[in-house]
Amino acid sequence: MKYIPTIGIECHVQLSTKTKLFSEVDNDARGKEPNSCVSPVDYALPGMLPRLNGEAIKFAIRAGKAMNCKINAHSRFDRKHYFYPDSPKGYQITQFYQPIIGAGHVELPSGTKIHIEHAHLEGDAGKLTHFDNYSLVDLNRVDTPLIEIVSMPDIHSAKDAHDYCKELWRLMCFAGVTNGDLYNGNMRFDVNTSIAPEGSDKLGTRTEVKNLNSFRSVERAVEYEIARQTKILEAGEKVVQQTLGWNDATGKTTAQRSKEEAKDYRYMPEPDLPPINLSKEFTEKEAAKLPPMPADYRKKFGNVISGDTLEVLLDYPALMKKLDEVCSEYVKSMSNLFASVLLAEEKSAEYLNDLPSAKDLNELCEMNEKKELSSTATKEVFLRLFDPQMKNRGAKNIAKELGLIQENDLGALEAIIDTVLQKPETKKAQEDYKNGEEKVIGFLVGQVMKESHGKANPSAVQEILRKKLK
Repeated sequence: MKYIPTIGIECHVQLSTKTKLFSEVDNDARGKEPNSCVSPVDYALPGMLPRLNGEAIKFAIRAGKAMNCKINAHSRFDRKHYFYPDSPKGYQITQFYQPIIGAGHVELPSGTKIHIEHAHLEGDAGKLTHFDNYSLVDLNRVDTPLIEIVSMPDIHSAKDAHDYCKELWRLMCFAGVTNGDLYNGNMRFDVNTSIAPEGSDKLGTRTEVKNLNSFRSVERAVEYEIARQTKILEAGEKVVQQTLGWNDATGKTTAQRSKEEAKDYRYMPEPDLPPINLSKEFTEKEAAKLPPMPADYRKKFGNVISGDTLEVLLDYPALMKKLDEVCSEYVKSMSNLFASVLLAEEKSAEYLNDLPSAKDLNELCEMNEKKELSSTATKEVFLRLFDPQMKNRGAKNIAKELGLIQENDLGALEAIIDTVLQKPETKKAQEDYKNGEEKVIGFLVGQVMKESHGKANPSAVQEILRKKLK
């Protein structure tokens, strides 16, 4: 029997506001001591009341618009009651009944549309670190602002699950609402997977794999769950609805707890926060701040940059913005430089934090086009543009300082070539070429390059040599 998988994904996006969702505490706890970015509100001390961070509302609007979602004019917060050791309040402040972001969709590079049911604002819980016989609690993450994006069960393959998560990550990064650091949990994916016999009008029993933080892990977890559930059904048994963990090392899921339903929680309106009422003007003003999205760049550069190269570059919003500033006739060559040189370097992330000016990049491309720089020299100058000691000197000045400008003066090149052809060590190669040995032209070009200290234009040299050796 053939089984059809159905996948829905919940994604938690940590918003990069300066302060937390309900308190005026630093929202960036990277590298800080445990429990050092915590206020009396986060500790839930008696009498401490939350105050909503207005920037989180603005970020949510931009995130929603990036996903083609409706922004609800009226939304509110609710209390989701459950006890976790890393949640001092004993409840989570979330948006269960009236979320700020309504229905929308994310279009994958393949053209497939994955529909969004809604997305809501909520405060994160803390973090538990487990040891052999005890656990430690770090509350730095408590009430970090999150939006939880809930997809419709539109995904039917592990590949589409991977592509959806990656495109969602790109959208959030391009929108500027998150740092997008997957390793540190800025975005986390909970993946619900079920399978049902082909042609069935009912979905199968789903399982949820929690807290995946890489696109590859999402794909592998879905593949594993499809195979595991298929094996269970083919054995005549039933899939148990449960929450699972994923082990990247073993490539397997493990049971954590039975899956809760909404009835397992107690929801009530949050009494300490008023409803959110957004005017049309306010929403439109925030939506207008949205920069070009990946789909815009695909449309603009799709006929200029190869598809594979473009998809690599789209992982870097700052780089795409810089490409947009480069003269249109240089976009293709510059995209190839970024892809083949910069992103291949071990320090690519560091380089991308401080990109050269469009003026320098245009000047570099112009020099290459005029054959003033060889392809190797162009790459050398390109990397030097990122060197703090050479910053703002200009591509042409850097090329001159490094002695990389090619000699294109035909008269000067002829004089150098004549010198080389007079040398005894080139006589045999000249005779061989005249006798039809085409490959020796490379040797002669190399001798000219040596004589010119690498400054001669190889293509011009070869053309002159062929004329002289007829």
